[in-house]
Amino acid sequence: MKKILIHIRTSIKFISVCVIALLLIIGAVAFIYKPTYSVSFNGEFIGYTNDKSNLQQKINDYIENGDGGNMAFVQLDTLPEYSLCLLKKDIQTNDDEIYNIVKEAGTPYYKYYAILDAGEEKVYVATFEEAESCINELKEKNSKNKDELTILEKYEAEEKQLVTKEEVISKLYEKVELVPLQTKSAVKYASSVNSSSKKIPLGISLIKPISGTVTSRFGGRWGSTHKGIDIGAAKGTKIKAAASGTVITSSTGYNGGYGNYIVISHGNGVETAYGHCSALYVKVGQKVSQGDIIAAVGNTGRSFGNHLHLEIRVNGVAQNPQNYLY
Repeated sequence: MKKILIHIRTSIKFISVCVIALLLIIGAVAFIYKPTYSVSFNGEFIGYTNDKSNLQQKINDYIENGDGGNMAFVQLDTLPEYSLCLLKKDIQTNDDEIYNIVKEAGTPYYKYYAILDAGEEKVYVATFEEAESCINELKEKNSKNKDELTILEKYEAEEKQLVTKEEVISKLYEKVELVPLQTKSAVKYASSVNSSSKKIPLGISLIKPISGTVTSRFGGRWGSTHKGIDIGAAKGTKIKAAASGTVITSSTGYNGGYGNYIVISHGNGVETAYGHCSALYVKVGQKVSQGDIIAAVGNTGRSFGNHLHLEIRVNGVAQNPQNYLY
């Protein structure tokens, strides 16, 4: 019996020493190391993370939604793999770097809406509502192609250039009347003048065709009515289209005093006219966007010095340009 008790005491001492030693080892390991995850991607080690769940959730969100804009989702062939390990506490984790490596390996797909004319994709917008609004406006304007316009939802890896509503209308609007494609056309004059100070809504925004000083205003001048304003500028100064539209007059010569002369139709009866040009760069029937170079300042026709004669017309009635510009 005595031998058994001695053996038990010896065993207890041994176990106690082992437990203490184990606790010391665990404490030393915990002091030097921390549990973390080793991350590999496509068979290659790419870093460490302390929070596997948070990192993977961030990657999943990117796959499902992209990173904003019109990105719909991201195709990723493989996902990161995680292995639990002990990492020295002085070694830093790199969640952001891991996320960016995975992100760069994905193929983003973009969602957008194509507006088709007779089955051919013409322009692209971000939402269905934008596409529908553009088609409705073209129908209201009685565009010749109104019955050929359709909308197609698309998902593609190629990011398309999205355009504004104004650009859609400018590119797709077709007048019912056929416009002859020729350089010259009969000069179109304003049939009357809005002599009141009332500003008529145009339904479009305009930009200044040139920078310069107004040298002659709208209204009575030299015993007659000046149907526009004159803006002084050096010969050859580039003239921009005040808004998107279709060229309906591009004529060289005297032209009743206008000289070399351009008229652009912007739809809904709104037109802008540019007179006394030294050079014309567009033809009748050509579609132009706001800001396109259409002509150059000159001194042609009934003119006394280099300047641009600018008119704004609504249904053939000349309006005061200074109600909208300058």
